[in-house]
Amino acid sequence: MKVLKFGGSSLANADKFVDVAKIIEHESHKNAVSVVLSAPQGITNLLVDIGNAVDSKTATTPFALAELLETLRYRIFDIKGALSNTVSDNDDDKFSDRLNSEFSRLNQLVEGAKLLGFCPEQTRDEILSLGESFSISFLSKVLEASKINVNLIDPRQFLTVKNESGDPIADIPLSKDKFALHYADLKGISLMPGFIGKTIGGQTITLGRNGSDYSAAILAVCAGATSCEIWTDVDGVYNADPRLVENAKLIDSMSFDEAIELSYFGAKILHPKTITPLSNRDIPCLIKNTLAPKKQGTLISKEKSDTSSVKAIASLENVAMINLSGPGMKTKVGMSSQIFSTLAKAEIQVILISQSSAAYRISICVPEEQLEQAMTYLAQEFELEIENSRVDPISSTKGLSVVSLVGDNMQQQKGIAAKFFSSLTQASVNIIAIAQDSSERSISAVVRSQRTDDAVKVCHHNLFIGHSTIDAFVIGCGTVGSELINQIEKQQSVLLKRNIQLNIYGIASSKHLLLDSRGIKLSDDWNNQLQKTDTLFSLENLNQFVEDNHLLNPVIIDVTSSDAIAMCYADYLSANYHVVTANKKANTASFEYYLKLRQIAQANKRRFLYDTNVGAGLPVIDNLQNLLGAGDKLLEFEGILSGSLSYIFGLLHQGLSLSKATLMAKELGYTEPNPAEDLSGLDVARKLLIIARETGLELELEDIQLESIIPAELASIEDPDEFMKALPSLDSNIADLVESAESEHKVLRFIAKIVNSKCVVKISSVGKEHPMYPIEGGENALAMHTHYYQPTPFVIRGYGAGAAVTAAGLFADLLRTLVWDVE
Repeated sequence: MKVLKFGGSSLANADKFVDVAKIIEHESHKNAVSVVLSAPQGITNLLVDIGNAVDSKTATTPFALAELLETLRYRIFDIKGALSNTVSDNDDDKFSDRLNSEFSRLNQLVEGAKLLGFCPEQTRDEILSLGESFSISFLSKVLEASKINVNLIDPRQFLTVKNESGDPIADIPLSKDKFALHYADLKGISLMPGFIGKTIGGQTITLGRNGSDYSAAILAVCAGATSCEIWTDVDGVYNADPRLVENAKLIDSMSFDEAIELSYFGAKILHPKTITPLSNRDIPCLIKNTLAPKKQGTLISKEKSDTSSVKAIASLENVAMINLSGPGMKTKVGMSSQIFSTLAKAEIQVILISQSSAAYRISICVPEEQLEQAMTYLAQEFELEIENSRVDPISSTKGLSVVSLVGDNMQQQKGIAAKFFSSLTQASVNIIAIAQDSSERSISAVVRSQRTDDAVKVCHHNLFIGHSTIDAFVIGCGTVGSELINQIEKQQSVLLKRNIQLNIYGIASSKHLLLDSRGIKLSDDWNNQLQKTDTLFSLENLNQFVEDNHLLNPVIIDVTSSDAIAMCYADYLSANYHVVTANKKANTASFEYYLKLRQIAQANKRRFLYDTNVGAGLPVIDNLQNLLGAGDKLLEFEGILSGSLSYIFGLLHQGLSLSKATLMAKELGYTEPNPAEDLSGLDVARKLLIIARETGLELELEDIQLESIIPAELASIEDPDEFMKALPSLDSNIADLVESAESEHKVLRFIAKIVNSKCVVKISSVGKEHPMYPIEGGENALAMHTHYYQPTPFVIRGYGAGAAVTAAGLFADLLRTLVWDVE
């Protein structure tokens, strides 16, 4: 004997009743089957509304009741009509009579309640039980049309229920005896309406929502079934809610204990009340999909199916926490017993308990809808203790959720709790309370409800997926920004093989913001898509997108030179974005802002990365920070920090004028759009200030002694064409400097220095013995004299101009935002 239960979603219309009949017929070739049916989808809700409408306390108008009855009749006879057209037999009149008989019964119940002026519980349960009766009529029609004889099981003949605390519980020994008395010789196919039973006194009673699953479990126990199958509209049980977690995986098998824990903590699975009788009698339960009957589903049994440490993650929402504390709690014996006894009297469900080691404070999670009642009972129970300051006034917190990991084998694996709590930290979730059962089968954390989805998604990713993610937003899509995007496109598949998933979810220009919840397909014409979007870049828009899509590791990449963007870094870091930037404006703003960015980044555990601020693709900042972190100290620094000026100064010694050399550099893309920014030397001064600040010098930009290549009147020209027309006026002056240097067998270089905590940027004439002598053609070079590196300095040298190397430097910083798995 096998028990099959079909839920309302499997019985939504005539076609689905036909599909269910095919499944039953197929199963009956191998076993005798008993089938438990829910009401057709949506019918129970209508019957609930009808029960409310005839109750004087909840009724609105008689018209509402008439409308509900008419809607119900339309739904039922719509399915009936479709079935009559689908299956052919000669008993259509008999079928109509059967349904009309059910409606006559409904009308009698409604009229009786109207006469009383209210709807007694017994009448309400009789009304609700009709939904399952309709399903029995429909399925009987389909099976009988195929010449299949069916037996009918009336649960009121055997399924006896105790309802002492408002939670109907089957008396299994008594039910089993009565089943043997009435249905000992069942063969073939039997049909039973779910959701209903009878009290000891013989009255019809409903078993609560999901009561049909419970009915099936009781029938399986009473009939001695070999298995119980629950057919629904999903393939089985998943390791996370698939509506929230896109890559949630189906669980092939799980133990009864795991299923109970998962269902208790909010997973959409069988109710613990359903699982318990099956577990006690070792009857396996299989969850299957009516829409895909060939799929294997999820098997729930006593067996521990595999060695995976965590089987699934679940979340239970709409939870409130009650906090009891006070000096008298530690000294008073039986305080905990008194608390739970009080809650039991009030019929309050206790979801989770957390207690301080000193027994000074006890926190209890209850369903939010029961909070007010629980607070009232506890306040009354401890009124005297509160008045005498032995117990503090009882407090509560609403809007909470419980996130739980479940798995039989968690106790055998080290580091699960560390991964769990680390994941919650990564999701920026504050943990309010923690609980773990003695079997170590579950670990639970109480969190704010608004962060529940993020908590579940990050925990699932870290515990089940196993690869790291970077969720990038690029601000600025000029030459360097476009090159960075191209580099990322080429590298995405390579990184994925290394278990790194890098997606660009947003690209912003000064006027537009392109967002894609699946990640922008970089091989497409993203620039054209960007121009067509009406969305403007703002932190508010980014935050909404990140929240809606539950992104795990958002990173903002600034490839602009915008002051406005740079001054928003504090907001970005505070909003839990990493910031990767080639923009020097933030790090060369006030020293106060410089410190603020680092403090916020540290407080929010975010990365603020800016290696390209100084050496483009050269790892200048990273190496300097590593040296200083290892206890080294910078004694002296000098370097060529501008690739564009390196290129220009090299051409000067090849006989080119300043204006021609600058024009060549501009055409190659080495300079800023307006070369005045390069030749003013201000860019180099900014870079030197950043290096100085990294070493601990509290300097402002005006503290840098800058001797510009060009006079202030030229440096102030904002139009690039106008500047290039004016630049030849300096050619002869620079040529004289070149000639003078060469006469001494030296070359001109634009060098930045830090000596005795003083910062200087100027044109210098250096000989062959100087480390900056060979630097030209767009190279950068830096020489750092430190305690560890002397008399020979630590030298970094390489190309510091061009979009490719700058983009590569940004890419390297971007990869440093990875959050690695906790071992």
